[in-house]
Amino acid sequence: MSTPQTAQILVKNATDGPAVITLWHNNSDYGTESQTWTAPPQGTVGPLTVHFNTGIGSLTVQDYWGVKLAVQSGPSAGVYMSSGPFSSWKECQLRSDDAGQTITLTATTTSLDIALPSGGCQGSMVRTGPYAAVDHVFVLMLENHSFDNIFAFSGISGLRVATTADFNKIGDQTYPVASPAPIAMPTDPGHEFFDVLEQLCGPDNAQRQTLWAPYNQPILNSGFASNYSTTTSEKPVFGQDLPTAGQIGDIMLGFDTPNQLPVIHALATNFAVCDAWHSSLPGPTWPNRFFVHGASSGGWTDSPSGPQSAEWTKGLGFEYPSGASIFDRLSDAKLNWVVYADQEGPPFGGTPQVSAIKRVYFTDIKPFTSLATDLQGPYPYAYTFIEPNYGDIIFNTYAGGSSQHPMDSMTRGEALIKATYEAIRNSPVWERSLLIVTYDEHGGFYDSVAPGAAPPPDDGAKQDSSINKGGFLFDWYGVRVPAVIVSPLIAKGAVDPTLYDHASVPATLEALFGLTFLTQRDKAANTVLSLLTEASPRTDCPTTLPQPVSAPAPPQAAPASPNDPLPQNGNAQGLLQSLAKIDLDLNGDTPAAAAAVQARVAAIQTRGELQAYAQDVTARAQQARAAQAAAQQAAQPGVPS
Repeated sequence: MSTPQTAQILVKNATDGPAVITLWHNNSDYGTESQTWTAPPQGTVGPLTVHFNTGIGSLTVQDYWGVKLAVQSGPSAGVYMSSGPFSSWKECQLRSDDAGQTITLTATTTSLDIALPSGGCQGSMVRTGPYAAVDHVFVLMLENHSFDNIFAFSGISGLRVATTADFNKIGDQTYPVASPAPIAMPTDPGHEFFDVLEQLCGPDNAQRQTLWAPYNQPILNSGFASNYSTTTSEKPVFGQDLPTAGQIGDIMLGFDTPNQLPVIHALATNFAVCDAWHSSLPGPTWPNRFFVHGASSGGWTDSPSGPQSAEWTKGLGFEYPSGASIFDRLSDAKLNWVVYADQEGPPFGGTPQVSAIKRVYFTDIKPFTSLATDLQGPYPYAYTFIEPNYGDIIFNTYAGGSSQHPMDSMTRGEALIKATYEAIRNSPVWERSLLIVTYDEHGGFYDSVAPGAAPPPDDGAKQDSSINKGGFLFDWYGVRVPAVIVSPLIAKGAVDPTLYDHASVPATLEALFGLTFLTQRDKAANTVLSLLTEASPRTDCPTTLPQPVSAPAPPQAAPASPNDPLPQNGNAQGLLQSLAKIDLDLNGDTPAAAAAVQARVAAIQTRGELQAYAQDVTARAQQARAAQAAAQQAAQPGVPS
């Protein structure tokens, strides 16, 4: 039999500065309990009522404690967390002598004293970063929508958006901006470099006359309809190749945001929406995602191709010309980071693109389904990057994902935004958090604002026409994309006209945590920190967001054959190289392993062979993660995951 008990827990801030203190308690009978206070130097705050059981039935139940100190000023200014071998929890058992007692825990910058009447425990505190406006930055990056496509018909006042007076023409046919947009597109609009060049400059200016020269074509945003009507850069191997005459105008349409996309609409109206956030270059997903992680694409302007991206395997992953990504900068500063990937959906659509980057290992990736639970306990990560499920990449339908790819439904992406926000909002980190929700590139959809000149990264990327067929100097931004910035320190309904691009993400982290810039692009980039205008966290932030609108699944083309040849460029090649990088991680990350993996990858010639390779690598990665978790559990049994 077990007897329910409680105790009142206080925490003393035994440092020389005022501190925001969070206390966690966990046992398997009652789960995690937590509370946050602000304490003066040498001040004591609380209590947190903790629950536990005593008696024979509770003998195997262990109690765990976690403390975070965010010391605001003084010689000890910084963020400190309790520390254990594999987590931030410290085990210290509550017993009968503790029932009904008021107990004070004492935290310094180096130690945690858990002074239980039944017998205390000593733990360590470690510095996890400098004191900053926020301690935790989260970025959720979705796929392929322009700002006007998402927000032109949002009804949010103060935004620079397209109107029904805007249009494109093909000959005498006019295609106006209107609403609502279809929930999914019948074909994949073009968004490779030359597609975007036509979309911005019109079909008459879609070819460059001089390579490696300034990008000086006139930008009229006049070629979106013409490009959608003719491009085959995203041509599937089956199904519909081009839009019908009646579908061409869909590329000009914007969602009825409040009614079709209520989740992102609620987020934008409760926090801040940025109407001048541009993709980092006029091109597709992969090079733009490289920019968010390293303020450069390494000279790439188009999607991965087999021969060029195979070089990543030789080099043990994609490496930036500067030699570092934002993950390297954080690691060098002893700041923790993590990647969460949505693995609910097509099994290989949950392979994160960031795993292709050198020194980002498969062990750095966690399933998105664990985010909400992880956030309830001591959360050690200064930076969290979240990737959606990209759907069926292998057979090029993108079905079943949460990335909001144009050929897939918007619904699961709305659900991912909702789940991300609610996990952070209803966690102890909320009051000192910052969430950026944005999109990697515009996906071919119309936008009414011309991108302007941008500072080139100037990071030593070589001028290589095999990866940059347009001879682009990275001296202009790409098309505008949606961006919503979320924090309880942001005024409700803010509209931010500041110029941003994806390099603003590393720039924000650098400004927050005192990191060195990566390239000239992030050195010059604006940060979102000026939006943190509230003196104290708002109390009117919603705890939940609306339910996504259920929409019928878009019609699917007949499945391609596994015997179909694997395309030499595009997202399937990108997936192959991401899998190859994970394979390298599993095989020791050595030159010899790289040679073996490269030989295996070179032998993959069909979609079916890619599918078999994905199954093998994914299964081995899951086994390795399970073995790692078992080893940690054996070393520190009972610690909450």
